[in-house]
Amino acid sequence: MVESPGLATFAGDAGGSDQELVDQALAGRREATETLAQRHRQAAYLLALQLLGNRDDAMDVAQEAMLRFFASLGTFDRERRVQPWLFTIVRNQVRDLWRRRQRRPGDGLSEAGEALTRQLVDLTANPEADLRRRELKQRVWRALAALPAAKREIIVLRDFHDLSYSDIAQVLDIPIGTVMSRLHGARQQLRAQLQAGGRHA
Repeated sequence: MVESPGLATFAGDAGGSDQELVDQALAGRREATETLAQRHRQAAYLLALQLLGNRDDAMDVAQEAMLRFFASLGTFDRERRVQPWLFTIVRNQVRDLWRRRQRRPGDGLSEAGEALTRQLVDLTANPEADLRRRELKQRVWRALAALPAAKREIIVLRDFHDLSYSDIAQVLDIPIGTVMSRLHGARQQLRAQLQAGGRHA
């Protein structure tokens, strides 16, 4: 049985492709399991944070997603990449959380925007530039939080995590054509939200 390291911190990346590491992990090599966790735990946490807006909830979801990820290694489809497969698990865990709490996906995101912005902003040696970057990210996040869940998540997957259309189609379980049309509509709505926010600023 593969041991699941969750979100623990590991030293070093042993190298090799994700598919090779999956094979090694299934063969019982702990270092391969640890390397997979090291490569993907932060992205899993950030996706959960971007969808939930709460750091504690995001940590819990990412932890559970990593456990499920490693528990299901034996069924991994080698035609898929690891990250979209993991993101599918994260998304399902997020939706399960909202169902358990009987709340809509995205409730509370606006209130959590400042915490999320602090998490995502890269600090620089230039305080003025950092302030401008922080203000821009706050505006974008407030506009993003106002979108319906389906539109918000497709922007997050494409523009924050740089997934391909094919990967997004796998994560969301929709045709590639739907990915393209939904992303186009989501970006239009996001642009409208940003323009409206600018007028009201």
